[in-house]
Amino acid sequence: MATRGRFFRTLSGRFLLLTVAFVMLAEVLIFLPSIARFRADYLLERLQQAQIAALVQLASDEMISPELEAELLRNAEVYNVVLRRDDVRQLVLSSTVPQPISANYDLRVAGPWQLIRDALGTLVDSRNRIVRVIGNPVQEGGQLIEITMQTEPLRKAMAQYAGRILYLSALISAVTAVLLFIAAQKLIVQPIRRVVRHMQLYAEAPEDARRVIAPLSEVEEMRVAEEALASMQKQLTGALRQKERLAQLGGAVAKISHDLRNILTTAQLFADRIEGSVDPVVARSAPKLVSSISRAVSLCESTLAFGKAEEPPPQLSRFALRPLVEEVVEGEALVEAGPVTCVIDIPPNLAIRADHEQLYRVLSNLIRNARQAIEATGAPGMIELAAGEDEAEWVIRVGDTGPGLPQKARENLFAAFQGGARKGGIGLGLAISSELVRGHGGRLDLVRSDKDGTEFAIHLPKLADLAGD
Repeated sequence: MATRGRFFRTLSGRFLLLTVAFVMLAEVLIFLPSIARFRADYLLERLQQAQIAALVQLASDEMISPELEAELLRNAEVYNVVLRRDDVRQLVLSSTVPQPISANYDLRVAGPWQLIRDALGTLVDSRNRIVRVIGNPVQEGGQLIEITMQTEPLRKAMAQYAGRILYLSALISAVTAVLLFIAAQKLIVQPIRRVVRHMQLYAEAPEDARRVIAPLSEVEEMRVAEEALASMQKQLTGALRQKERLAQLGGAVAKISHDLRNILTTAQLFADRIEGSVDPVVARSAPKLVSSISRAVSLCESTLAFGKAEEPPPQLSRFALRPLVEEVVEGEALVEAGPVTCVIDIPPNLAIRADHEQLYRVLSNLIRNARQAIEATGAPGMIELAAGEDEAEWVIRVGDTGPGLPQKARENLFAAFQGGARKGGIGLGLAISSELVRGHGGRLDLVRSDKDGTEFAIHLPKLADLAGD
């Protein structure tokens, strides 16, 4: 029983049930007109038999014996026969009617729906009733013919016919269902099972390129699905291989960066001592050397920090945004007069809920990138910081009047080691900033970047604010 129930939960089992159901429905739709037509033909046959019996009576010059009249009525399976000829209604044959007439059926005016309704009524009514049937005589034998008959023989004949129809319908349904089931198995179920089997095998070892499915289905839709699956598996296999190589490379870079940071730290100590040299040339070169070594140390530390991938979850607190922005601007040395100026357009009373230190890092990265982009042009420029809020989120905008980002940088903007926008950059700043903003449930978007400058937008949702207020 459990196996049978499990079968009907499969695609094959449900397809089989639907096939049988729909074929039976089609047979029912065919059955109703068929049984109605059978009843109409049966009644027409009774009318024809009664007309023949009546013509025998009319053709005789003398009155026929009661025995012959009874035999004619018995052969026609009727009680009375009435003919209308030349506008005269004549009772040609008659016998005793055992009970009153319960219904009249006029086949001359009966439509399809009335025939179906009368046929179903006759079939389900088990009583032997007396009915009057009216029709047109054949071969222009008069204007009208009426007969009186019982319904039991008609109901039995209809029941036998219905049984044959239902048996034939069941047989046709079974054969059709089996054929469609076999066709569905070959054209649909087996290709789907093949795809599922390949997906399961591929999931066991996605790095194995031999497990990528080879599209073989002859059904167009299934072949498209197999080709899409093969493409996805190939891309995933390549991505996993690249990830493995990057992981190995990342481990090696982390070790190199760790050792290199120690070496550079030692070099930085010696460079600090060189700054006190009495040699003017050495004294002038020392700051550049210290600056270069500091950038190298910063690069190593950024690489190590990103490689650890251990950014803690944000510690949310409510604070005023403008003081934080002013602190970042001061840290980037933008408060003094210089080629790069900064404009802060943030209301003093605007308070947000975020991680203070992480947001400081995000803004610091964006402002530093903007300042470096402007300085690279050798022309003066401006950085503008603005913020606002609505019912759903806070939005912080950082724009500059720099040269805009190169096309390659825009394509891989938030990808580590790929989105560097300036010469010598490694693209970690924006990748880390985007990751920190996502940790808040928000997003970091590039609003525009063209010859007039670049603008980023930080979106911080207020949903997290509900938990603390």
